[in-house]
Parts: sequence; structure tokens; C-alpha cells
Amino acid sequence: MSQEKQKYSEETIELLEEEKTLLLLNDDVNTFDYVIEVLIKVCEHTYEQAETCALITHYKGKCPVKSGTYEELEPYYVSLLNHHLYAKIQ
Repeated sequence: MSQEKQKYSEETIELLEEEKTLLLLNDDVNTFDYVIEVLIKVCEHTYEQAETCALITHYKGKCPVKSGTYEELEPYYVSLLNHHLYAKIQ
């Protein structure tokens, strides 16, 4: 059995390590209280941070809730999706 090694170009590695933003996207399903509760639980926001993000998301359609590399943000992204919130990493 031969092992294949994956080779990444420097450009690919830079893209993966580049600073990204986790955006919370607006929806017409979840209540403010639920969104606040999830942001506190998942993103470790204070109540005030979570409330502000919920309001910005409601009025602007999206709000950055975390920043970091893709690898750092992916678990938060998956958790937000598992809590039925809309999000994306940009």
C-alpha cells in the first residue's frame, strides 16, 4: 500500500492561514433571545456583545461575530449551523 502525500502550494497555505471573519446572517426564524443565547454559548460572547450582534444582524443582514484563521473558525461555524443559525466564513 503506497502512501500519497498531499502537497499544498504556498498560496493555498496562505489562504488557509489568512485572517477570516465568521459572519452571522439574518433569518426570519429565530428569536432575538435564542440568537443571543447561542452567541453566548457558542462564541463565548457577553450578553451585551451577543445582543449587539443580534441587533446588527437584524438591521444590516449580517454581523461579524468572530475572527481568526479558517481552522480556528470552522468549529464555531459548524456549531452555529447545528443551532440552526445561518453563518458563513469570509
